[in-house]
Amino acid sequence: MPTLPKSTQSSLSEINMVPFIDVVLVLLIIFMITAPILQSGIEVDVPKTHTVKEITQQRLVVTMDKNQLIYFGNDPINIHQLADKIKKQSKSQKDVIYLRADETVPFGAFCTVIDTLRQSGISNISIVTQPINDRNR
Repeated sequence: MPTLPKSTQSSLSEINMVPFIDVVLVLLIIFMITAPILQSGIEVDVPKTHTVKEITQQRLVVTMDKNQLIYFGNDPINIHQLADKIKKQSKSQKDVIYLRADETVPFGAFCTVIDTLRQSGISNISIVTQPINDRNR
């Protein structure tokens, strides 16, 4: 009977880099797509003023975006539930509430939020603004 030749063993002289490059490119694409999504916070263009006070402590923040949606912290909230939520969160009636509103929000909607805050017993309301750069004039 004829015998078949045994397979010759050869050493692998090079590492195949193609699968490694494929994996790296897929991960790069995934990070490029998810990075903008991971940015937290509510995008609001606050009005610009000359006098701005820096906030250094953690405070209660109410935000109204350009679509007139209201957020308490980062959570969306109904305006009718805002007073109850603030009463639960605030430690005293002298707590400061920071109100961030987009500069395109109508004044009537802005006043409605201020009125709701005052009805909940909060009288110390600070409006968040952004400083005007003298170079941009």
